[in-house]
Amino acid sequence: MADFWASSWGIAIILLAQGLAIIAFVMLSLVYMVYGDRKIWAAVQMRRGPNVVGPWGILQTFADALKFVVKEVVVPAGADKFVFFLAPFLSMMLALLAFVAIPFAPGWVMADINVGILFIFAVSSLEVYGVIMGGWASNSKFPFLGSLRSAAQMISYEVSLGLIIIGVIISSGSMNLSLIVEAQRGAGILSWYWLPHLPMVVLFFVSALAETNRPPFDLPEAESELVAGFMTEYSSTPYLLFMAGEYIAMWLMCALISILFFGGWLSPIPGLPDGAIWMFLKMVFWFFMFAMVKAIVPRYRYDQLMRIGWKVFLPLSLGWVVIVAFLAKFEVFGGFWARWAGV
Repeated sequence: MADFWASSWGIAIILLAQGLAIIAFVMLSLVYMVYGDRKIWAAVQMRRGPNVVGPWGILQTFADALKFVVKEVVVPAGADKFVFFLAPFLSMMLALLAFVAIPFAPGWVMADINVGILFIFAVSSLEVYGVIMGGWASNSKFPFLGSLRSAAQMISYEVSLGLIIIGVIISSGSMNLSLIVEAQRGAGILSWYWLPHLPMVVLFFVSALAETNRPPFDLPEAESELVAGFMTEYSSTPYLLFMAGEYIAMWLMCALISILFFGGWLSPIPGLPDGAIWMFLKMVFWFFMFAMVKAIVPRYRYDQLMRIGWKVFLPLSLGWVVIVAFLAKFEVFGGFWARWAGV
């Protein structure tokens, strides 16, 4: 039996099982992310939110998904049909693909590659193509304007995200996400990178909001100006795939913040065992922060969004890379910014 699992067929079955497990986890999380998003928004506005379908409304998202699936798929007469249907599929699949390099615990990762952070950054950068293709293929002005906005917005904030990640790579001496987590092992919560990289945690979170088109930076789908932006002409399952891609990308950003700055699967209190439960709880906390920002922060104007990205975040993140490089090189405070020695 051991020989079979070491063969090509055995390895293929193992990889397939791992892939299905990741998809199952992400899709189940997606269902309750939508539910949690609506419940949190309702609580802020002193409403009840979903409460009819199932106990406390927990099956409401399943009912909404079923409704989308059984509705008619309407395609605009002048649309490029192949690209029109490829765009939402691409948007969702690329967001899912990035999860193969996310470690949830020691050994709990499908592809523990040495350039894991580079792989995730490259794949997440490609997600903008789904939005651009959807807006262009719709053959309508509002979707096209929404897709152009999305391209400019996502590229602008990817620059800041990349520079902030470089600071973490300098501190840990590795692009492997598992090693980045291990570099934060020590005195519990005080050993995590949120402390030495404190200014950048805020910038990373705000840039993640813009990167995933979440409020207050949801300008590509601003209903007050562009109806529904790049999704205006979509209905039924293609629309559902776009929305799923957006939430999966947000879940990915929650995982990245947890790994890069908050110790991943490491316990916050010395003495308590580490494990995937800590990683999951940290991701849930950051999703709660995403949902709260959506509920309480008003939408920015587009010129304000671009100004923050290029005139504030870019200089700050670039300056931080230089500062961290200096602090790590000369091992200031006993190597507080240089943790690669014991990894």
